[in-house]
Amino acid sequence: MSDNNKNNDNKKSATNTMTDRELLSEWEIDNLPNRLTIFRVALIPVICLTLYLCLFEENIFKATQKTLGYIAAWTFVAASFTDFLDGYIARKRNIVTVFGSFLDPIADKFLVVSSLILLQSLNRVNVLVVIVLVIREMYMTALRLLAMEKGLKVSVNQLGKWKTTFQMMAIPMLMAWDKPFGFSFPLVGTILIYLSFFFSVLSALVYTFGLGKRITEVRQAKKAKI
Repeated sequence: MSDNNKNNDNKKSATNTMTDRELLSEWEIDNLPNRLTIFRVALIPVICLTLYLCLFEENIFKATQKTLGYIAAWTFVAASFTDFLDGYIARKRNIVTVFGSFLDPIADKFLVVSSLILLQSLNRVNVLVVIVLVIREMYMTALRLLAMEKGLKVSVNQLGKWKTTFQMMAIPMLMAWDKPFGFSFPLVGTILIYLSFFFSVLSALVYTFGLGKRITEVRQAKKAKI
């Protein structure tokens, strides 16, 4: 065998090895961003349990209702911080895995939806607000899956980020349900959740029209080729 053939075989072998390594890294589970995501999922039952205990009117739970509310609030804040942290680390280290891509958005939705449902059970959030926010999450997920399936790219609008910001600030305040130093968590939390409600509807409409416009452009481009 000539030296050129050997070099070509070596290059092919190196290419195949790199491809295998990349494939294995995509399916890796044990990395820091995924650990943080799993930790976030593990915090959800803690939030649900503490808020659920607030539903009981028995003296043993009523006396500790404020403490339970703060436990839920701070646990939610910790879970939200891990959401930011795992995304930052994944981008910084260029870690993209199938497991993380699947679990991360689901963990966020589990965290928010379960919290909203329990807050509504405690009569701290209007039921229509919860319904709209939950349906919006399902609707946007379906739209994004449609866009991915058709190979369409629609940029995320800034309104969705405002919706998330207001929502993540409102929920822990509504969990704590206290007035420390005269600052009313119930009032501020209610205002913020209504702002989140407004921006959630608006951002969904903007994304829908954006996707519809993109689909129309693709159809017109295909017609022009015919």
